[in-house]
Amino acid sequence: MTAIPRILVFAGSVRSGAFSGRTADAAQKALALQGAEVTRISLLDYPLPIYDQDLEKEEGIPQNAMKLARLIASHDGVLIATPEYNGSVPPLLKNTIDWLSRVRRDGDKVLKPLAGKAVGLCSSSEGQFAGIRAINHLRAILLRCQMDVVTPECSVPRGGEAFDDKGDFRDDRLRQTMERVTSALIEQTALSARMQG
Repeated sequence: MTAIPRILVFAGSVRSGAFSGRTADAAQKALALQGAEVTRISLLDYPLPIYDQDLEKEEGIPQNAMKLARLIASHDGVLIATPEYNGSVPPLLKNTIDWLSRVRRDGDKVLKPLAGKAVGLCSSSEGQFAGIRAINHLRAILLRCQMDVVTPECSVPRGGEAFDDKGDFRDDRLRQTMERVTSALIEQTALSARMQG
């Protein structure tokens, strides 16, 4: 890893004005302020069919899954901000993870984009529970994919009121929590690099 960690940030929703998107934007700012090089993407730019093993067998891994896998592989860490749909992660995010978990090779090279990759988690919701059920499910999914999930997490309650006009958190405690998550993610990328080196 270079001296400046490269972090990929995205939200689990592509809805205009989504709280998870605004949370991802806040994470992007916090990471940049701590010296990370941040790439902010939208899953809207990587549309994928619903995962189907027959489809994978017949057609292989979709090109957008490969593009996203290469992008993740080129970064030192990932930060995901998830909304909560019916008490769990949204289908868009789950489907993306399912496809990424199937990537094993890129031509002649081994490519397992999720295994061993440091990841920080955030969640948000309209209500006071802040998406904590979704973030717990997401943590379990990513651990199953052998990702290195950092311990601090940032869950944003009452998403409609949580941000000011500049996109910053109104609540100092939320701002401090986000700083802890992003700091832990940066530290974990450095630790992972040392272990691999």
